[in-house]
Amino acid sequence: MSGALLAAWSSNLRFKYTLYRIGLVTALVTTFSMGFTTNVVIWLVLRYLSGISSIAGLLLASGLVMNWLLRKGFKPQLGVHLIGLGLGIVVSGIAVGWMSGRLTWDQQWIGLAVLGLFFFVPAWLFMPQPEAIVFSSRQVQYPVPDRTWSILFNLMYFCAGFGFVISATYIVSILEASPFFEGRGSMVWIVVGAAAAPACTIWDKVAGRLGENRTLIYAFIVQTVSILLPVFSDSAWAGFASAILMSAWMGIVSLTLAIVGRIYPNDPARAMAKLTLSYGVAQIIAPAITGYLVTATGSYSSILVITAAIMGAGIGLLLVIERVQSRKDD
Repeated sequence: MSGALLAAWSSNLRFKYTLYRIGLVTALVTTFSMGFTTNVVIWLVLRYLSGISSIAGLLLASGLVMNWLLRKGFKPQLGVHLIGLGLGIVVSGIAVGWMSGRLTWDQQWIGLAVLGLFFFVPAWLFMPQPEAIVFSSRQVQYPVPDRTWSILFNLMYFCAGFGFVISATYIVSILEASPFFEGRGSMVWIVVGAAAAPACTIWDKVAGRLGENRTLIYAFIVQTVSILLPVFSDSAWAGFASAILMSAWMGIVSLTLAIVGRIYPNDPARAMAKLTLSYGVAQIIAPAITGYLVTATGSYSSILVITAAIMGAGIGLLLVIERVQSRKDD
Protein backbone atom coordinates (compact mmCIF):
# COMPACT_ATOMS: atom_id res chain seq x y z
CA MET A 1 0.00 0.00 0.00
CA SER A 2 2.88 2.36 0.77
CA GLY A 3 4.33 1.50 -2.63
CA ALA A 4 1.06 2.43 -4.33
CA LEU A 5 0.96 5.74 -2.44
CA LEU A 6 4.52 6.44 -3.54
CA ALA A 7 3.66 5.71 -7.17
CA ALA A 8 0.61 8.00 -6.96
CA TRP A 9 2.48 10.80 -5.20
CA SER A 10 3.73 12.73 -8.22
CA SER A 11 2.43 13.29 -11.74
CA ASN A 12 5.90 14.11 -13.09
CA LEU A 13 6.84 11.31 -15.49
CA ARG A 14 10.57 12.03 -15.29
CA PHE A 15 10.41 11.80 -11.50
CA LYS A 16 8.55 8.49 -11.78
CA TYR A 17 11.29 7.19 -14.06
CA THR A 18 13.85 8.12 -11.39
CA LEU A 19 11.71 6.46 -8.69
CA TYR A 20 11.55 3.31 -10.81
CA ARG A 21 15.35 3.13 -10.90
CA ILE A 22 15.61 3.84 -7.17
CA GLY A 23 13.15 0.97 -6.63
CA LEU A 24 15.37 -1.40 -8.60
CA VAL A 25 18.39 -0.56 -6.46
CA THR A 26 16.37 -0.75 -3.24
CA ALA A 27 14.98 -4.20 -4.07
CA LEU A 28 18.47 -5.53 -4.75
CA VAL A 29 20.12 -3.96 -1.69
CA THR A 30 17.38 -5.01 0.77
CA THR A 31 17.48 -8.61 -0.45
CA PHE A 32 21.27 -8.72 -0.17
CA SER A 33 21.20 -7.13 3.31
CA MET A 34 18.89 -9.81 4.71
CA GLY A 35 21.83 -12.21 4.76
CA PHE A 36 23.94 -10.04 7.05
CA THR A 37 21.79 -9.62 10.16
CA THR A 38 19.58 -11.56 12.55
CA ASN A 39 18.06 -8.43 14.10
CA VAL A 40 14.28 -8.74 13.79
CA VAL A 41 13.72 -4.96 13.72
CA ILE A 42 16.20 -4.56 10.86
CA TRP A 43 14.53 -7.46 9.05
CA LEU A 44 11.15 -5.73 9.35
CA VAL A 45 12.57 -2.49 7.97
CA LEU A 46 14.30 -4.30 5.10
CA ARG A 47 11.17 -6.26 4.15
CA TYR A 48 9.06 -3.10 4.35
CA LEU A 49 11.42 -1.23 2.03
CA SER A 50 11.56 -4.26 -0.24
CA GLY A 51 7.75 -4.37 -0.39
CA ILE A 52 7.58 -0.67 -1.25
CA SER A 53 10.14 -1.05 -4.02
CA SER A 54 8.39 -4.14 -5.42
CA ILE A 55 4.87 -2.74 -5.73
CA ALA A 56 6.06 0.74 -6.73
CA GLY A 57 8.34 -0.89 -9.27
CA LEU A 58 5.49 -2.95 -10.71
CA LEU A 59 3.15 0.04 -10.99
CA LEU A 60 5.79 2.47 -12.22
CA ALA A 61 7.15 -0.03 -14.75
CA SER A 62 3.64 -0.82 -16.02
CA GLY A 63 2.88 2.88 -16.34
CA LEU A 64 6.12 3.60 -18.18
CA VAL A 65 5.54 0.69 -20.56
CA MET A 66 1.95 1.83 -21.18
CA ASN A 67 3.23 5.35 -21.89
CA TRP A 68 5.69 3.94 -24.44
CA LEU A 69 3.03 1.74 -26.10
CA LEU A 70 0.65 4.67 -26.51
CA ARG A 71 3.41 6.98 -27.82
CA LYS A 72 4.45 4.42 -30.42
CA GLY A 73 0.90 3.63 -31.50
CA PHE A 74 0.93 0.00 -30.32
CA LYS A 75 -2.01 -1.79 -28.73
CA PRO A 76 -2.28 -0.57 -25.11
CA GLN A 77 -2.02 -4.05 -23.56
CA LEU A 78 0.30 -5.16 -20.76
CA GLY A 79 0.20 -8.92 -21.30
CA VAL A 80 3.66 -9.30 -22.80
CA HIS A 81 5.18 -6.96 -20.20
CA LEU A 82 3.70 -8.92 -17.30
CA ILE A 83 5.04 -12.23 -18.62
CA GLY A 84 8.17 -11.20 -16.74
CA LEU A 85 6.28 -11.37 -13.45
CA GLY A 86 5.35 -15.00 -14.07
CA LEU A 87 8.87 -15.88 -15.17
CA GLY A 88 10.20 -14.23 -12.02
CA ILE A 89 8.02 -16.53 -9.93
CA VAL A 90 9.35 -19.57 -11.83
CA VAL A 91 12.99 -18.53 -11.48
CA SER A 92 12.66 -17.73 -7.76
CA GLY A 93 10.86 -21.02 -7.14
CA ILE A 94 13.58 -23.01 -8.90
CA ALA A 95 16.31 -21.06 -7.08
CA VAL A 96 14.78 -21.56 -3.64
CA GLY A 97 14.18 -25.25 -4.34
CA TRP A 98 17.80 -25.73 -5.42
CA MET A 99 19.35 -23.73 -2.56
CA SER A 100 17.29 -25.40 0.18
CA GLY A 101 19.47 -28.02 1.83
CA ARG A 102 22.57 -26.84 -0.04
CA LEU A 103 23.05 -23.35 1.40
CA THR A 104 22.48 -21.80 4.81
CA TRP A 105 19.61 -19.33 5.24
CA ASP A 106 21.89 -16.28 4.97
CA GLN A 107 23.64 -17.67 1.89
CA GLN A 108 20.23 -18.17 0.28
CA TRP A 109 19.38 -14.47 0.68
CA ILE A 110 22.71 -13.48 -0.84
CA GLY A 111 22.18 -16.02 -3.62
CA LEU A 112 18.78 -14.51 -4.44
CA ALA A 113 20.35 -11.04 -4.56
CA VAL A 114 23.05 -12.25 -6.97
CA LEU A 115 20.35 -13.85 -9.12
CA GLY A 116 18.41 -10.59 -9.03
CA LEU A 117 21.44 -8.74 -10.35
CA PHE A 118 21.10 -10.57 -13.68
CA PHE A 119 17.58 -9.16 -14.06
CA PHE A 120 18.54 -5.76 -12.67
CA VAL A 121 20.75 -4.93 -15.65
CA PRO A 122 18.13 -5.27 -18.43
CA ALA A 123 15.45 -3.70 -16.21
CA TRP A 124 17.74 -0.68 -15.78
CA LEU A 125 18.93 -0.39 -19.37
CA PHE A 126 15.88 -1.26 -21.44
CA MET A 127 13.10 0.76 -19.77
CA PRO A 128 12.37 3.67 -22.15
CA GLN A 129 12.30 7.19 -20.75
CA PRO A 130 8.78 8.66 -20.69
CA GLU A 131 7.49 11.57 -22.75
CA ALA A 132 4.20 13.42 -22.84
CA ILE A 133 1.78 11.92 -25.36
CA VAL A 134 0.45 14.01 -28.22
CA PHE A 135 -2.43 12.20 -29.90
CA SER A 136 -2.67 12.20 -33.67
CA SER A 137 -6.03 12.26 -35.41
CA ARG A 138 -5.75 8.50 -36.03
CA GLN A 139 -5.21 7.54 -32.39
CA VAL A 140 -8.19 6.69 -30.20
CA GLN A 141 -8.67 8.85 -27.11
CA TYR A 142 -10.68 7.13 -24.39
CA PRO A 143 -13.24 9.18 -22.42
CA VAL A 144 -12.63 9.70 -18.71
CA PRO A 145 -15.29 7.70 -16.80
CA ASP A 146 -17.71 9.24 -14.31
CA ARG A 147 -17.62 8.89 -10.52
CA THR A 148 -20.05 5.93 -10.44
CA TRP A 149 -17.83 3.88 -12.75
CA SER A 150 -14.74 4.77 -10.73
CA ILE A 151 -16.32 3.70 -7.42
CA LEU A 152 -17.59 0.41 -8.86
CA PHE A 153 -14.25 -0.29 -10.53
CA ASN A 154 -12.33 0.34 -7.30
CA LEU A 155 -14.68 -1.93 -5.34
CA MET A 156 -14.22 -4.63 -7.97
CA TYR A 157 -10.44 -4.34 -7.67
CA PHE A 158 -10.72 -4.60 -3.88
CA CYS A 159 -12.43 -7.97 -4.37
CA ALA A 160 -9.68 -8.99 -6.79
CA GLY A 161 -7.05 -7.98 -4.24
CA PHE A 162 -8.70 -10.09 -1.55
CA GLY A 163 -8.74 -13.09 -3.86
CA PHE A 164 -5.14 -12.55 -4.90
CA VAL A 165 -3.65 -12.24 -1.42
CA ILE A 166 -5.37 -15.40 -0.19
CA SER A 167 -4.32 -17.34 -3.29
CA ALA A 168 -0.76 -16.07 -3.64
CA THR A 169 0.12 -15.82 0.05
CA TYR A 170 -1.34 -19.09 1.26
CA ILE A 171 -1.36 -21.36 -1.80
CA VAL A 172 1.90 -23.05 -0.75
CA SER A 173 0.79 -23.57 2.86
CA ILE A 174 -2.65 -24.78 1.78
CA LEU A 175 -1.35 -27.33 -0.72
CA GLU A 176 1.55 -28.46 1.49
CA ALA A 177 -1.09 -29.65 3.96
CA SER A 178 -2.13 -32.28 1.39
CA PRO A 179 -0.26 -35.62 1.24
CA PHE A 180 1.14 -35.19 -2.28
CA PHE A 181 2.54 -31.66 -1.85
CA GLU A 182 3.96 -32.11 1.64
CA GLY A 183 7.52 -30.75 1.58
CA ARG A 184 7.13 -29.65 -2.05
CA GLY A 185 6.35 -25.98 -1.59
CA SER A 186 8.83 -24.81 -4.22
CA MET A 187 7.13 -27.09 -6.78
CA VAL A 188 3.81 -25.34 -6.13
CA TRP A 189 5.41 -21.94 -6.65
CA ILE A 190 7.06 -23.05 -9.90
CA VAL A 191 3.72 -24.34 -11.24
CA VAL A 192 2.05 -21.04 -10.30
CA GLY A 193 4.72 -19.05 -12.15
CA ALA A 194 4.76 -21.31 -15.19
CA ALA A 195 0.99 -20.90 -15.53
CA ALA A 196 1.10 -17.15 -14.84
CA ALA A 197 3.77 -16.33 -17.45
CA PRO A 198 1.59 -16.90 -20.55
CA ALA A 199 -1.69 -16.08 -18.78
CA CYS A 200 -1.62 -12.35 -19.50
CA THR A 201 -1.22 -12.72 -23.25
CA ILE A 202 -3.93 -15.39 -23.32
CA TRP A 203 -6.36 -13.14 -21.44
CA ASP A 204 -5.42 -10.24 -23.75
CA LYS A 205 -6.39 -12.34 -26.77
CA VAL A 206 -9.67 -13.33 -25.11
CA ALA A 207 -10.36 -9.66 -24.36
CA GLY A 208 -9.75 -8.82 -28.01
CA ARG A 209 -12.64 -11.11 -28.95
CA LEU A 210 -15.06 -10.74 -26.04
CA GLY A 211 -14.29 -7.30 -24.66
CA GLU A 212 -12.39 -6.45 -21.50
CA ASN A 213 -15.27 -6.31 -19.03
CA ARG A 214 -16.67 -9.68 -20.10
CA THR A 215 -13.17 -11.18 -20.01
CA LEU A 216 -12.64 -9.87 -16.48
CA ILE A 217 -15.82 -11.67 -15.44
CA TYR A 218 -14.50 -14.96 -16.82
CA ALA A 219 -11.12 -14.39 -15.15
CA PHE A 220 -12.88 -13.84 -11.82
CA ILE A 221 -14.82 -17.09 -12.31
CA VAL A 222 -11.65 -19.05 -13.09
CA GLN A 223 -9.87 -17.70 -10.03
CA THR A 224 -12.89 -18.45 -7.85
CA VAL A 225 -12.77 -22.07 -9.01
CA SER A 226 -9.05 -22.21 -8.15
CA ILE A 227 -9.81 -20.91 -4.64
CA LEU A 228 -12.53 -23.48 -4.00
CA LEU A 229 -10.75 -26.57 -5.33
CA PRO A 230 -8.65 -27.18 -2.16
CA VAL A 231 -11.84 -27.00 -0.08
CA PHE A 232 -13.36 -30.00 -1.85
CA SER A 233 -10.28 -32.12 -2.53
CA ASP A 234 -6.72 -32.54 -1.28
CA SER A 235 -5.76 -34.74 -4.22
CA ALA A 236 -2.76 -34.04 -6.44
CA TRP A 237 -4.89 -33.20 -9.49
CA ALA A 238 -6.92 -30.65 -7.50
CA GLY A 239 -3.73 -29.07 -6.20
CA PHE A 240 -2.19 -28.77 -9.65
CA ALA A 241 -5.45 -27.44 -11.10
CA SER A 242 -5.73 -24.86 -8.32
CA ALA A 243 -2.14 -23.67 -8.86
CA ILE A 244 -2.65 -23.44 -12.63
CA LEU A 245 -6.06 -21.73 -12.55
CA MET A 246 -4.78 -19.27 -9.96
CA SER A 247 -2.91 -17.63 -12.84
CA ALA A 248 -6.18 -15.87 -13.66
CA TRP A 249 -5.12 -13.15 -11.20
CA MET A 250 -2.48 -12.14 -13.74
CA GLY A 251 -5.18 -11.60 -16.33
CA ILE A 252 -7.22 -9.56 -13.86
CA VAL A 253 -4.27 -7.32 -13.00
CA SER A 254 -3.14 -6.96 -16.61
CA LEU A 255 -6.59 -6.07 -17.97
CA THR A 256 -7.43 -3.72 -15.10
CA LEU A 257 -4.17 -1.79 -15.28
CA ALA A 258 -4.45 -1.60 -19.07
CA ILE A 259 -7.96 -0.13 -18.82
CA VAL A 260 -6.97 2.70 -16.47
CA GLY A 261 -3.69 3.22 -18.33
CA ARG A 262 -5.55 3.92 -21.57
CA ILE A 263 -7.98 6.29 -19.87
CA TYR A 264 -5.12 8.34 -18.37
CA PRO A 265 -2.39 8.02 -21.04
CA ASN A 266 -0.14 10.89 -19.94
CA ASP A 267 0.25 9.56 -16.40
CA PRO A 268 -0.82 5.91 -16.38
CA ALA A 269 1.36 5.00 -13.37
CA ARG A 270 -0.46 7.48 -11.14
CA ALA A 271 -3.89 6.21 -12.22
CA MET A 272 -2.76 2.61 -11.71
CA ALA A 273 -1.40 3.46 -8.28
CA LYS A 274 -4.64 5.12 -7.13
CA LEU A 275 -6.59 2.07 -8.25
CA THR A 276 -4.11 -0.25 -6.54
CA LEU A 277 -4.79 1.42 -3.18
CA SER A 278 -8.06 -0.53 -3.00
CA TYR A 279 -6.09 -3.68 -3.89
CA GLY A 280 -3.65 -2.82 -1.10
CA VAL A 281 -6.40 -2.34 1.49
CA ALA A 282 -7.61 -5.86 0.70
CA GLN A 283 -4.07 -7.18 1.16
CA ILE A 284 -4.03 -5.74 4.69
CA ILE A 285 -7.49 -6.93 5.73
CA ALA A 286 -7.38 -10.44 4.23
CA PRO A 287 -4.32 -11.78 6.11
CA ALA A 288 -5.68 -10.48 9.42
CA ILE A 289 -8.97 -12.32 8.91
CA THR A 290 -7.12 -15.41 7.70
CA GLY A 291 -4.89 -15.57 10.76
CA TYR A 292 -7.87 -15.38 13.09
CA LEU A 293 -9.94 -18.01 11.24
CA VAL A 294 -7.07 -20.48 10.77
CA THR A 295 -6.19 -20.20 14.46
CA ALA A 296 -9.83 -20.68 15.47
CA THR A 297 -10.66 -23.55 13.10
CA GLY A 298 -7.28 -25.14 12.33
CA SER A 299 -8.14 -25.09 8.64
CA TYR A 300 -8.06 -22.77 5.62
CA SER A 301 -11.47 -23.95 4.39
CA SER A 302 -13.52 -21.15 5.99
CA ILE A 303 -11.36 -18.32 4.62
CA LEU A 304 -11.33 -19.94 1.18
CA VAL A 305 -15.14 -20.02 1.14
CA ILE A 306 -15.31 -16.39 2.31
CA THR A 307 -12.79 -15.40 -0.36
CA ALA A 308 -14.83 -17.17 -3.04
CA ALA A 309 -17.90 -15.21 -1.88
CA ILE A 310 -15.97 -11.93 -2.14
CA MET A 311 -14.82 -12.89 -5.63
CA GLY A 312 -18.49 -13.53 -6.41
CA ALA A 313 -19.24 -9.99 -5.27
CA GLY A 314 -16.55 -8.81 -7.68
CA ILE A 315 -18.33 -10.63 -10.51
CA GLY A 316 -21.56 -8.90 -9.50
CA LEU A 317 -19.83 -5.51 -9.59
CA LEU A 318 -18.48 -6.24 -13.07
CA LEU A 319 -21.99 -7.07 -14.26
CA VAL A 320 -23.22 -3.75 -12.86
CA ILE A 321 -20.30 -1.93 -14.53
CA GLU A 322 -21.21 -3.62 -17.82
CA ARG A 323 -24.82 -2.48 -17.48
CA VAL A 324 -23.82 1.08 -16.56
CA GLN A 325 -21.48 1.24 -19.53
CA SER A 326 -24.09 -0.11 -21.96
CA ARG A 327 -26.60 2.51 -20.78
CA LYS A 328 -24.04 5.27 -21.39
CA ASP A 329 -23.33 3.91 -24.87
CA ASP A 330 -27.06 3.86 -25.65
